[in-house]
Amino acid sequence: MQTRVIVVDDNIDTLDIFCEYLELKDCQVVGKGYNGLDAVKLYEEHHPDIALLDVMMPDYDGMYALEKIKGLDSNAKVIMVTADLTDKTAKRCNELGASEIIYKPYEIEDVVEVVQNVMSGKKFVSSFVK
Repeated sequence: MQTRVIVVDDNIDTLDIFCEYLELKDCQVVGKGYNGLDAVKLYEEHHPDIALLDVMMPDYDGMYALEKIKGLDSNAKVIMVTADLTDKTAKRCNELGASEIIYKPYEIEDVVEVVQNVMSGKKFVSSFVK
């Protein structure tokens, strides 16, 4: 069975490439969005297996979406994607219940591994991919 995902990123090119690759790797992209508000609406509409959210987006960011999604479903699997390497961001993602963080720049192959690990309940040794 395919893993159903939503992908939210304000960079349209990044979003499209990300989605194309996930679909090639047998994930079903059930929704695409461009900000945190889109993410919450897509989560409510599709109830995906995993949400992939960019942290830094205009208007409503990924932290907003993570908090709202976890409020809707405390068991939601949410992978945060960010170029922000600060401990503050990692700590906030942990506090809000992110399943994993993928740091930019990333190897697209690693994204699929993270998705598979989150789906199977595994955590990386470091807890987050850097």
